[in-house]
Amino acid sequence: MESNNISVGLDIGTTKIVAMIGRKNEYGKAEILGIGKSKSLGVHRGVVNNITQTTQSIQQAVQEAEAASGMKINEVTVGIAGQHIRSLQHSDYITRSNSEVVIDEDDIDRLINQVHKLVMLPGEEIIHVLPQEYKVDGQAEIKEPIGMYGGRLEANFHVVVGQVSSIRNIGRCVKSAGLELEGITLEPLASANAVLSEDEKDAGVALIDIGGGTTDLAIFRDGIIRHTAVIPFGGNVITEDIKEGCSIIEKQAELLKIKFGSAWPGENKDNEIVSIPGLRGREPKEITLKNLSKIIHARVVEIIEQVYVEIKNYGHEEQKKKLIAGIVLTGGGSQLKHLKQLVEYITGMDTRIGYPNEHLAGESDDEVTSPLFATAVGLVMDGLKRQEKKRIESVAQATLEASEVLDDNEQEQTIEQPRKERKSFLDKLTERVKDFLDNAE
Repeated sequence: MESNNISVGLDIGTTKIVAMIGRKNEYGKAEILGIGKSKSLGVHRGVVNNITQTTQSIQQAVQEAEAASGMKINEVTVGIAGQHIRSLQHSDYITRSNSEVVIDEDDIDRLINQVHKLVMLPGEEIIHVLPQEYKVDGQAEIKEPIGMYGGRLEANFHVVVGQVSSIRNIGRCVKSAGLELEGITLEPLASANAVLSEDEKDAGVALIDIGGGTTDLAIFRDGIIRHTAVIPFGGNVITEDIKEGCSIIEKQAELLKIKFGSAWPGENKDNEIVSIPGLRGREPKEITLKNLSKIIHARVVEIIEQVYVEIKNYGHEEQKKKLIAGIVLTGGGSQLKHLKQLVEYITGMDTRIGYPNEHLAGESDDEVTSPLFATAVGLVMDGLKRQEKKRIESVAQATLEASEVLDDNEQEQTIEQPRKERKSFLDKLTERVKDFLDNAE
């Protein structure tokens, strides 16, 4: 099978690193061909803090995925998250020299490039510039200004900012693992693409991806991303609290959380007890499930309240901005028992657990459709989309060259050029990270 039709998502998380190989099947759905995962060492709260360990974990995950699929992996699409990501709203405008000519791609590029000149804090870089809506000569709420007449083009932007060094470190690990960087994507966006339906994005929805080290939030309304945030807590702090609260080791705390943990303390009777073997001949410990769920409850409430503050910051309480589809929970942390009820209780919003099967082929493995893999599935889809774009661009290039060869008199009949896709800033960022790594050797 040609390798140019497959794409590989690499989710570098705080708890696990996942390499996932996928391709588009004939129905345009993503089909997952192989998965590899390894324990993530060297990542803290979504940020790489040990290059060597992270590189080894990446290699391990990639080898496992290669073994499962019988393919060789060269290029990967990587997600970035971490506590250094923040987002802001910004509006900007350009004045066009000739309002007799309709607005085209170049005008929008000019506007977007202008946003990129925003002055950031030292060491920060703009990762995504996402236009929200445009105004042409003061006429508001325009979704697509291309083809309209106007002298002044303005837009509101959702700007996502992150630390350059963190992004470069991820690039470094990928390269040291012997892989090429095909693309970089914001993890909340990747998870959202894997889990949310178009209807939900239109109606207004908040996706909460509870990972090990961070909890990512992406808010959509009218089909457009409106707000993103990364909260620097996730499932790991819950495990930490259990470890401290019950004086047991981390492995035991993690198992307790997964097997017996619940976010709702009312559920457990006082007499339900779990006995945990002591270390090296010490007495076993007895832990009541009620206590366990109290510990979990306290921390989960804290995480959800922080997320809810972000949802309110977006303006969910205004009628126009209401999130009708409510909340979708995904990521490994979303599998905690009774979490859905607790989230509904705290926020008063409809909640469901999101499985990344929205765009997967029908006969996908149960393992793949677990919320644990939402980000990885999203990254695979992102990679497939990028390849599609490259193919369209090469067709456009070929068409262009073909039409130049034709004589002037035949020029009239040439095929209409496919519209060149705008290079997203992430593509440019990927190129810059690549250049930086090549020159830094």
